[in-house]
Amino acid sequence: MSDSAFSLEPELPAHSTEIESINAEAFGPGRFARAAFRIREQGPHEQALSFVARCGDRVIGSVRLTRVLIGEKPALLLGPLAVRPDYKNLGIGRQLVSTAVEAARVSGGKAVLLVGDAPYYGPLGFERIAAGTVALPGPVDPARLLVACLNGAEPSEFCGNVIHEDRT
Repeated sequence: MSDSAFSLEPELPAHSTEIESINAEAFGPGRFARAAFRIREQGPHEQALSFVARCGDRVIGSVRLTRVLIGEKPALLLGPLAVRPDYKNLGIGRQLVSTAVEAARVSGGKAVLLVGDAPYYGPLGFERIAAGTVALPGPVDPARLLVACLNGAEPSEFCGNVIHEDRT
């Protein structure tokens, strides 16, 4: 078990190589085939709403938010969330998610969408989306499609295909 002293910081371009290493370690090459990755590869993530966990000079965890549209409604897609194996089970992932969701709320975001486990993300404010209301480009277990609604939004407001938001 590693020293549990860590800090959370906004992601900077200088963190990219370490973040890619963490994601490769956590998800392997199969990550490129996942439905959420297919959305994220269409454009950049929102760096101002993405964060790293650091222990000393080392990046030990990361979470990113990407602007998407669910149907015609703007939202944010959370992920990938990854923590180096030596630092798992210390609450780092939960703190990264909480920090990113709070940043989304403060920025006026209405929803944060993710594909993940309800028992992990439920206590962080995420709930299942009604089956058949939201579709990603590729297969996704509907029980793993979760949303945290922010700033007075309701889950029923979000339906349709999820695509990368074109901000040009």
